[in-house]
Amino acid sequence: MNRLSVRLPDVALLVVGLVTVAYFFLTHEGLYAIDDYFYSRYAHQLATGSFHTVPDPQGLLHDPLKERWLIFGPVALLYRLFGVNIITTTLWPLLCTLGCAVLLWALYQRREPVVAAGAMVLLGLHYFTLNLSNYLYPDNILMFWCLAAAAALLTGRKRGFSGQLAWGAGFAGLNFLALLSKETIVYYLPFYLGLLALDVVRQRNGRFWLSALLSGAVLLGAYLAFYQLATDDALYRIHLIENTNEFLKEGNFLEGNRAGLLARVTWQPLSFLLGIGLGIALILALASLFRFQKEPASDAGFWVGLAFSTLAFYWFGSTSVTQYNPITLIPRMTTPLLPPLCLAAGFGLKHYVQTGRGGGWLALALLAAAGWVRSSVSVIYGLLAVLVMVQTVLAGVSTAQGRPSRNQPGTRRFAVLALLGLTLGLLIRPVYFMTKPGVSSHFDQDRLIRQHLPRTARGVVFVDDYLISNYDFYYGYHVPPGLQFRRYWARDSVQLNPGEQAWLLLNHSTLTNDELTRRLIRYSADSVLQWFPRRQVAARAGKVTLYKVRL
Repeated sequence: MNRLSVRLPDVALLVVGLVTVAYFFLTHEGLYAIDDYFYSRYAHQLATGSFHTVPDPQGLLHDPLKERWLIFGPVALLYRLFGVNIITTTLWPLLCTLGCAVLLWALYQRREPVVAAGAMVLLGLHYFTLNLSNYLYPDNILMFWCLAAAAALLTGRKRGFSGQLAWGAGFAGLNFLALLSKETIVYYLPFYLGLLALDVVRQRNGRFWLSALLSGAVLLGAYLAFYQLATDDALYRIHLIENTNEFLKEGNFLEGNRAGLLARVTWQPLSFLLGIGLGIALILALASLFRFQKEPASDAGFWVGLAFSTLAFYWFGSTSVTQYNPITLIPRMTTPLLPPLCLAAGFGLKHYVQTGRGGGWLALALLAAAGWVRSSVSVIYGLLAVLVMVQTVLAGVSTAQGRPSRNQPGTRRFAVLALLGLTLGLLIRPVYFMTKPGVSSHFDQDRLIRQHLPRTARGVVFVDDYLISNYDFYYGYHVPPGLQFRRYWARDSVQLNPGEQAWLLLNHSTLTNDELTRRLIRYSADSVLQWFPRRQVAARAGKVTLYKVRL
């Protein structure tokens, strides 16, 4: 066992866990977009017994979200236990995010403590890992199952003759759970097939693969049979995805942006990965790529192979099997890549910590990344480059003096300082967002609705064009029968019945949210108030105000 520091993984797990939970609560903005609202609504339907798997009667088939049962299924259980609110809605992705750190700790905290600590820090403190922890999106949930499946593959192939049957079945089961989360588990398929071919040629691990293939066939067969019974189409989910691609093809690279295809499959993915802060993981993984061949007993080769085969799929792969449409370059599409990439980087970090070699090249690569992206992320790359250079110089001075020093590579202090510098650099962006004011005022709005628009209220509530699509969430999908919610611009078409009241709900955060004002909100708070001149403040919480209005 590597004894540089057996406690580093414990400390890294604690830091990552605390930062993740703090980020979850300090930056929570409620529902983000239509996807998480749909997942939440499906969870409520499942919890109340009103969920049904039936084909789209119009044949449009452009909602694949309903088939991702492992996204909203656990949320349905949470709804049954604790009720519908934004915390129960997003607790499942938080648990999966924390689960990834726990899996990394369990895999290597004894055998490879520096690898475990480095991978946990790189994955757990990556800004977009944290960013996706408090939204009901499939990406961090999928990431957990991807990591668990890959760990089962690695562990199962090492087991003795008798243990491989169980591990093979477990490997198939975990991949099936990933499939029920999101289709992009297919990113790992090339690596799986390559490893299977290699084991067949070498006549190894036959029981593992036989168990995995038979278990996978049974699970997949049952899955297809279910769809055949429910929809009369065993390949319903595939057809759903293909029809979704057809529905959206005007925006893809072959229909709507053919001129941008060359850039998309050449330099743009690299620029994108550097721009979202994955430069340090990429650089360390590349360092590991050239090192693992000298350590044949190490697991580095496994994670390097999975990382770069997944990266190749992301770089050149397609969202469709019938038309070539490269995968969208957005951060949440990279989550299957993150676990193997960060583990491969962990092995690269281990080599640097043990030997001190390559520090200069590492610093130069980080400076090059900073110069390439020319954004706020450049500050992180630049800071890490300086820290690596300073540590490398100090180590070189200690070596040149010929005296034992705690600053030398291979020592506990060297490892601690390297991981501390990495942690501080990665914390810059999350801490910045944790200290920023919110942009949705979700909790204030929720409190006003629950306290001042109760189930006994009767009348009309005028709301903005964002809230009109998800106001039922605030009532646990049971809107009071006496209330109607209407858009602001419908004010002239509303007539109140005797005993009814009209309210105006004005959320200043929504009306100044850049993401919404660019594509949905076309009015300001002042203009809304001019539309309702006869008004009286009923309640106020933060940037949200509820008015009683006379029409």
